[in-house]
Amino acid sequence: MPRKRYTEEQIIAVIKEADAGVKTSELCRKHNVSDATIYKWKAKYSGLEVSDIRKMRSLEDENRRLKQMVANQALDIEALRALSSKNFLSPK
Repeated sequence: MPRKRYTEEQIIAVIKEADAGVKTSELCRKHNVSDATIYKWKAKYSGLEVSDIRKMRSLEDENRRLKQMVANQALDIEALRALSSKNFLSPK
């Protein structure tokens, strides 16, 4: 059976149901997830709103792009150091 991927909005809705007093076992049956999944969602998304999730996702994307830029620059610097450290003989 293929896994269903829940969006952050759906996860927040499930957590709000749990906070409203619905039993975890009922949530598991209703949304067809395990109780461990509910507890993981609570640990990760508890106290967050949908707008907070969107901000967090955009910050994570920006952080990933910046890390990639730093890695590329470090490779460029290393390549330039390797080229400049070699003694090139000029043709006669």
